[in-house]
Amino acid sequence: MAEPATAEAADSDLIHRSLREPQAFAALFDRHAPALHRYAARRLGPEAAEDVVSETFLAAFEHRHRYRSCQADVRPWLYGIASNVIGKRRRREEARYRAYVRGGVHPAEIGGGLVEDSVNTLAVNKPLVAALAGLRAGDRDTLLLVAWAGLTYEAVAEALDVPVGTVRSRLNRARKKIRQALEGTDHE
Repeated sequence: MAEPATAEAADSDLIHRSLREPQAFAALFDRHAPALHRYAARRLGPEAAEDVVSETFLAAFEHRHRYRSCQADVRPWLYGIASNVIGKRRRREEARYRAYVRGGVHPAEIGGGLVEDSVNTLAVNKPLVAALAGLRAGDRDTLLLVAWAGLTYEAVAEALDVPVGTVRSRLNRARKKIRQALEGTDHE
């Protein structure tokens, strides 16, 4: 039976094929690197995002034989690897949040990122960023995988290798802390 075209192939098919034809893995990079880069840039800044994406795909390539082929979508696996890479740089992420709280420059704006179009951006984001900096690492990873990467609870559970119930409780804790940080902030 003929192999599906690379552009149309499911992620799991590309990983399986890359075991025989390593160049097939490049399609996964082309497909998912831009979203992973945006996620990493929001967390650590654009200068570190390149390294995070590179390390993520290098680790994924080296460990592709361990990928559970029953999962058609490789994104949770890649975001899990990226979360581990970011975890190694956690101090940098927290320092970016604290710098924002002190100086008012949103982490996404550092290094030429886009500025959000909201009158209340600074008023809302300083408490938000301070709350993000104060979250436990697992709670922050969970919240940001849902909010910034757009993963489902099930995909976050797979990415972080935790039960879905843990994802729900982490999100509940994180949302509660974020809500408390935003209390009294004028959102009008």
